Amino acid sequence: MTTETATDVFEAHRPVLLGVAYRMLGRVADAEDVVQEAWLRWTGTPRDDVREPRGYLVRITTRLAIDRLRQIKARGETYVGPWLPEPYVTDFGDTVPDTAERAVLADSVSLAVLVVLESLSPLERAVFVLREAFAFPYADIAAMLDRGEPAVRQLAGR
Repeated sequence: MTTETATDVFEAHRPVLLGVAYRMLGRVADAEDVVQEAWLRWTGTPRDDVREPRGYLVRITTRLAIDRLRQIKARGETYVGPWLPEPYVTDFGDTVPDTAERAVLADSVSLAVLVVLESLSPLERAVFVLREAFAFPYADIAAMLDRGEPAVRQLAGR
């Protein structure tokens, strides 16, 4: 029997959740808000109903980020000047990644990728981030977004 609390489980996945939210939204404050909302939903969910906490939490975070993107668009928020994502420093904890890991991290959060993400719809952005940055299979992404796998593949192709 495990003695892991809801907080322990959530905190273990927080870096991934922040990564998903940040890569989708491009702003640290928005990403943190989305992760906080995911926490509130997580605490209100009976743990017996959740077989895979990581998948469940990524699903919630992705949907909340999509909602946030739609709200931003609906409010007509605009940014004066060229859009650049807010820098976000990843905390590696006690481990320091080797050179290869640093290169992969640099690629996954590169400025160019974030600028390209800005041109995608919220669903296209979610598929891209989940597939390219976090290597989720199309079937898992389809389940997270309540879409069919062919539709997810089509979104990825765009």
